[in-house]
Amino acid sequence: MNLKLDAYSQKYMKKNIPHFEIGDNVDVVLKIVEGDKERKQTFNGTVISISGSGINYMFTVRRIVGGEGVERSFPIHSPKLVTVKVRKRGKVRRAKLYYLRERVGKATKLKEKIWLAEDAKISAELSEAAAKEVDVKVEAKEEKK
Repeated sequence: MNLKLDAYSQKYMKKNIPHFEIGDNVDVVLKIVEGDKERKQTFNGTVISISGSGINYMFTVRRIVGGEGVERSFPIHSPKLVTVKVRKRGKVRRAKLYYLRERVGKATKLKEKIWLAEDAKISAELSEAAAKEVDVKVEAKEEKK
């Protein structure tokens, strides 16, 4: 039974997954469909948790909008998720950053981890590859119609 489930879930998993960690400040690019129009929307914030594995791999991003905290969870293998771009690396010592929920203002800022130019370049390439993978799938669907 597990072999069948693994084969089925493998079909829907993305091959290029951008690398990010807990505490990173990221831009999550999503595909939004409104009627017959399709556009891309960006949700930026701090990654406060990563959970699951395989097809169930998810991450939660938190940001402050108008004085209110907004959290949003994303399945990494969702067809609506275009890519995740890392803006800053956060220096953290926890697996889950739920303590940020009680903090307000500048207290929500994390120390920045300095990353090498090669790491930044690799992260950008992975994000671009993930975005191209989604675009290719969309073009293939349009050709079938």
